[in-house]
Amino acid sequence: MTVMTRIRALAGLAVAAGALAVSNAWAADLKVGFITSLSGPVSSLGIPYDKGIKAAQAYKSEVGGRKVQLIALDDASDPSTAARNARKLIEEDKVDVIIGTAGAPGSLAIAGVARETRTPLISIANADLPGEEGAWMVTLPQPAPLMMGAMVEKMKQAGVKSVAYIGYSDAWGDLVYDALNKAAPAAGIKVVSNERYARSDSSVAGQVLKIVALRPDAVITGASGTPGALPYLALTERGYKGKIYGMHSLINPDFIRVGGPSVDGLLAPTGPVLVAEQLPDTNPMKKIALDFRAAFQKANGAPPTDTFSAYSFDAWLIYLDAAQRALATKAEPGTPQFRLALRDAIVSTKELVGTHSVYNFKPDNRYGSDDRSRVVVQLDKGQWKLVP
Repeated sequence: MTVMTRIRALAGLAVAAGALAVSNAWAADLKVGFITSLSGPVSSLGIPYDKGIKAAQAYKSEVGGRKVQLIALDDASDPSTAARNARKLIEEDKVDVIIGTAGAPGSLAIAGVARETRTPLISIANADLPGEEGAWMVTLPQPAPLMMGAMVEKMKQAGVKSVAYIGYSDAWGDLVYDALNKAAPAAGIKVVSNERYARSDSSVAGQVLKIVALRPDAVITGASGTPGALPYLALTERGYKGKIYGMHSLINPDFIRVGGPSVDGLLAPTGPVLVAEQLPDTNPMKKIALDFRAAFQKANGAPPTDTFSAYSFDAWLIYLDAAQRALATKAEPGTPQFRLALRDAIVSTKELVGTHSVYNFKPDNRYGSDDRSRVVVQLDKGQWKLVP
């Protein structure tokens, strides 16, 4: 072989190697933007969400042979920061989907950016935007009417005739109150109050004084995380002896720690993942819920003690499933065509088994859950027990 022939051969190998490197780099170009609240008043939810996405990465981190890159940002529990983070992830980091964030106000702020930039949003907070405003988002936490239906049914069984409401003065508080107002009258239950407080408040004594004076048979709250314990603490201080109920947004260890004895006996709806070991083997979510727990242990060095982390995990499963189908369209990640294909794949998800639900989305339905996504649990000495 002459010197020139050898040079040409080496050059050919270099070009081939370069092409392979470019191909491999392109094949790895799947990017997910993740926003949560690692600080601020919503961090008691945001930190579990972060642990859940780490469990999801440990469970599976590739689609069709392409590795998935995760870019995570903290919004400090501030909706404006959440929106800025979303814009940075989309415009600078070129992500194809946003998963986030820890509070409904933040998720609604991200939804505006998602709609403007035509980027899919998988909301892990309970946020709803009907019509075209929410055309680029889906929501994983079970909708308030679905979960409230279970609570009103339990109230009726317990002979409750009047119920007082206290919740956040934001979108989540509105969703829960509206669901209660629609479900309670049909069960013969009168809603006697609509008290509100901010997530950052340190006391709800005034609101609870008004509730106790009404002498309701039961109290239900539309709150979440650590601040969600405030009404129950105040009710105990005022000597309230009626029944107490909550929503799935309360279920995390900080709520139990702060609430202490005042929240013992609380009834709440939740996704099946919380009581995976207590589920019958016939439950379709039992296996993946146990797989989630194993992945969580691997990623975080401890078992999960909340339900919020599982929403992040489910969001990842939905993304992986949709991305596989979007790639089949031959659209390349990082392009408007791929984001559109990904959105269309997400909103056409069918019978995808997650830890909280078997998900079915439609273009005109933001939520993907049905009756299979709810069970009722009761807090017994710091442990959640499945209620038949």
